[in-house]
Amino acid sequence: MTFNLPTALTWARILTIPLLVGIYYLPADWMTVPARNIAATALFSAAAITDWLDGWLARRLNQTSAFGAFLDPVADKLMVAAALIVLVQLGRTGSWVAAIIIGREIAISALREWMAQLGAAKSVAVNMLGKIKTACQMVAIPLLLFWQPLGAFPTSTVGSLLIYAAALLTLISMFYYLKLALPGLRAAGERRG
Repeated sequence: MTFNLPTALTWARILTIPLLVGIYYLPADWMTVPARNIAATALFSAAAITDWLDGWLARRLNQTSAFGAFLDPVADKLMVAAALIVLVQLGRTGSWVAAIIIGREIAISALREWMAQLGAAKSVAVNMLGKIKTACQMVAIPLLLFWQPLGAFPTSTVGSLLIYAAALLTLISMFYYLKLALPGLRAAGERRG
């Protein structure tokens, strides 16, 4: 396992997860609800920035590794899943939204693993639709964590609209990836049969 700055940032993102969840379990007299929201928003936003930064640094410093390529998306999925579960617990989004987004991530990760074993990993590589979905959820989650209006800006309303858009794009992109993978899956089935 290669340990370098990009990998350290990815590990830091994973270690942020219990802090994000734990903020909402602190005793009531330690932090007000708005203070918890600000702290959770700051943690999630910092983690989202490290997601971009660790990839940029890995390429810039020529420190890419197979382990880093594996760990980075795992850290992203864990962070998003934890934040969604917190948001469901707080009543700021529906459990169906979390189930769609988390379920899709598990399904597509498994599909990518299977396609890699078949030698067809490129057929389910990340595309623009997946990037737009990720952008929607990475903007929506901090807005929903922050929750209270920011001046005249309705963070909860905009966050809700974006998370619903992310859920819809999640389904569309899942079916798109399944469609791309279908020929490879059929061919593998015919070889086995």
